[in-house]
Amino acid sequence: MANKDIGRRNFISTLTAASVAGMISPALQAFSAVPSRKTGLLAALGGEPVRPATKKWPKWPHVDDRMIEEVVKTTKSGIWSRIQSPVNGAVATFEKQFAAMTGAKYCIGTGSGTQALAICVEAMGIGPGDEVITSPYTDFGTVSAILTSRALPVLADLDPASYQLDPADVERKITPRTKAIIPVHIMGLPADMDRIMEIARKHKLKVIEDACQGALAKHRGRALGTIGDLGCFSFQASKAIACGEGGAIVGNDESLMDQCFTVHNHGTNRKGKHVTIGPKNRMNEFEASILNGQLPTATERFLLRNKNVAYLNSKLKGFPGLVPQKQYDGTESGGYYNYAASYKKEHFNNATRQQFLKAVAAEGIALSPYIPNGLHREAWIDHILELDEYKNVFSSARLKEYRRAAAHMPGCDQVCDEMIVLPGSGPLIAGTSDMDDIINAIMKVYENRDKLTSL
Repeated sequence: MANKDIGRRNFISTLTAASVAGMISPALQAFSAVPSRKTGLLAALGGEPVRPATKKWPKWPHVDDRMIEEVVKTTKSGIWSRIQSPVNGAVATFEKQFAAMTGAKYCIGTGSGTQALAICVEAMGIGPGDEVITSPYTDFGTVSAILTSRALPVLADLDPASYQLDPADVERKITPRTKAIIPVHIMGLPADMDRIMEIARKHKLKVIEDACQGALAKHRGRALGTIGDLGCFSFQASKAIACGEGGAIVGNDESLMDQCFTVHNHGTNRKGKHVTIGPKNRMNEFEASILNGQLPTATERFLLRNKNVAYLNSKLKGFPGLVPQKQYDGTESGGYYNYAASYKKEHFNNATRQQFLKAVAAEGIALSPYIPNGLHREAWIDHILELDEYKNVFSSARLKEYRRAAAHMPGCDQVCDEMIVLPGSGPLIAGTSDMDDIINAIMKVYENRDKLTSL
């Protein structure tokens, strides 16, 4: 498109408005990239990379002296389990702080986000013969949490632009056995919660928000996890708030949250009575100590990620080759576990996504696909359909229809084919010049798109 030896904006600035209009599409006229400092031969073909290897990204997970001090304090105290100090210990302190940060009345620390989801399903009395609708594009923990109670995970297709549950397909998948919806706030951006909550009210369904990637994000003034009946979070090492493993449940219904506590405490309630079924999924004091040391500065990093994403989105606006994740009305901020976009190969001379990623990586920017295929294409479906637990409570006609419907997820398949991501936890807390490197690398590859098929 442009001379490869100068930046795209610099090139365009040398032309008259009429000549620009004649050379680029209307979509590209709206695109506003930063000036490219290092165009020319692709680094994958021997040219100079946009970002040198000596330029490092922020390390992740985040570690500072405050976090270390909290862990040392817990180690010296000898109080390593939450039951040793249920009111003033590290876990109890974390629960109070995180509830306040999300605006929820109550919080329960758990051993992982998967555990948090499974606890919620069990606490709501969902079990064999019941159905729960969720996304095929998520960590398997979301589905595993439903399977743990031997309910049937029903997959609804995605909006391929937002990577979120398509509410219309959610409503189509509701049956008399449906008890709940688990929307997944993928990448930490809000799902279409206006429509999902409307559907849930209409059909009298519970909503468990999988906000594992969306800590602190907001939709219409409410934190993710506080919009439905219960919300679940993950603090696994890659998350924006991290302690290795660890998770949390938040909610405003005291009775339901007490039931969650009982389930997560191996069926033992707050009075010490053994009353129901439950695993032991308690958060330990060391996990909470890391979190307690991290929470005071977590909002600062959260705001920086949102600032950098807004900058990247502004630079890619109107660029048809890489389309950032769609955001629904009411979205105020995102957790940004990853910065995600759809790769449109038709705007890169039909180069494959892998060829594009190889070229960008050589320029010093490590982008990657995310989930290689939806959960509707994994072996767990065939496995559960052969289990007596499901054969005995669902008719053969229902299981046959379930298998047929699960095989048809065109929106999810499109997302899997097009998705590219930049890791959010570390890179998105870098500086503006680092964001410029990302844009410059993408545009250098775009300017050399005719060379990509040789990679």
